[in-house]
Amino acid sequence: MRYKRPSRVVQNLLQVEYIKLVLLHLAIAFAIYLYEPLSMLYSLSVFAYFIFTILQKKNKNNEALMAAAYIAGVEIFWRMTGGVVFYETGKYAVIVFLLIGMLFKGTSAKTTPFWLYLLILVPGIVIASLNPDYDEVFRKAVAFNLSGPVCLGVSALYCYYKKISKKNFQKVLLMLLLPIITNMFYLFFYTPSLQEMVINIGANYAATGGYGPNQIATIMGMGSLLLVIRLFDVKGKWVNLIDLGLLGMMSYRAIITFSRGGIVTALICAAAFIFLLYYKKGRREQKQLQIKIIFLVGVLFASWALSAAGSSGLIVNRWTGKDARGREKEDLTTGRVDLLSTELEAFYHNPVVGVGVGKAKSYREEELGEEIATHSEVSRLLSEHGLLGLLGVAILVIVPMLFWLKFKNNYFFLCFMLFWFLTVNHSAMRIALPAFVYGLALLYIVDDKRRDRRTGIEERKLSSVVSSQL
Repeated sequence: MRYKRPSRVVQNLLQVEYIKLVLLHLAIAFAIYLYEPLSMLYSLSVFAYFIFTILQKKNKNNEALMAAAYIAGVEIFWRMTGGVVFYETGKYAVIVFLLIGMLFKGTSAKTTPFWLYLLILVPGIVIASLNPDYDEVFRKAVAFNLSGPVCLGVSALYCYYKKISKKNFQKVLLMLLLPIITNMFYLFFYTPSLQEMVINIGANYAATGGYGPNQIATIMGMGSLLLVIRLFDVKGKWVNLIDLGLLGMMSYRAIITFSRGGIVTALICAAAFIFLLYYKKGRREQKQLQIKIIFLVGVLFASWALSAAGSSGLIVNRWTGKDARGREKEDLTTGRVDLLSTELEAFYHNPVVGVGVGKAKSYREEELGEEIATHSEVSRLLSEHGLLGLLGVAILVIVPMLFWLKFKNNYFFLCFMLFWFLTVNHSAMRIALPAFVYGLALLYIVDDKRRDRRTGIEERKLSSVVSSQL
């Protein structure tokens, strides 16, 4: 009788564990769909579990990072279903978990640029406080305008130059993916088919549980990207097949939001990841990758075809810049160019210290007659913080690039940096996800192969002992 090697047994156990986790999050989605107040119990349980785990294990395996990943993935779902009391709970929770993690593990001595980035945000608060409507501006500055940038800064402080094993990094990505899967299943329960939605050429709230299509497309795009990464990074036939199925469902939910930013971002990031991975592999491994790429393209094409057919071709009009009747639209950016121009104008007239935190919105109201929140975090930093904001943008772009050019050991660097940059330029930092993903790009991922050589020797010894006894 033949016996499986211990490594194969471990792999099978991991596949079973993954299937259980997916089914658990499917059950969570269904339960909350049936009785929405359970969402609050869900959030409290998540907070309690991760706080207990971090304190018990003292963040030895970056449990704080896994907790922050889960919160970043579940934030929108909790907002949709009333799982949190405060709107910005997700960003604050990511900050708190990472700060707790830093209490146990500290930060690298090379994080000075990101400390400087956080200090750059302070003068903007002072400028805003000089305005007559100080109380409201200050409250909004802390709760809305600064929570995202601070979350990004803390994520960078925790992750920059921090070593993490590839196995633990995969766990972090899994923690980020699982609640997005819950969100996806919930949307299928909420609106199972396009025929039950009120379809128009604009962003489709009926397909997103009544929540912002732009943010739903962003989170579904992130979920799709993570599933693509798992397809090439996680071994296991059954896991790969499950991930392909989930990818088809996830990409479908992203497409039918009729919001393009999150999908374009996911496609560019996935292409960047596959390109780097393919370039680094040998010929034999490249052939294996080619097979997976063919399956990947097939699934994505099927999702697009299903979406186009279900929307009677309206999704095609949306992506080709046409209205419901097929006529060419004048503005393909849906007003984003006007938003960008007003913020750059504010920077031009207030170049030194900017207009102050939260003031770009009121400045735009004076210029355009509409009070619209920004869609670009980069232009917002320039308009509200002036030259200090420009310095902040330079830090956020240049420091990671120098880090990657030095080590080049993170296959995920380019796709995660692109995700951050593209997301904050079409959806600003309304959610914690882009800030957290920026931090992931700065991790120093340690190859497990050297460790596996030693454990492999031990496994072979164990296998021979077991075979002899049997």
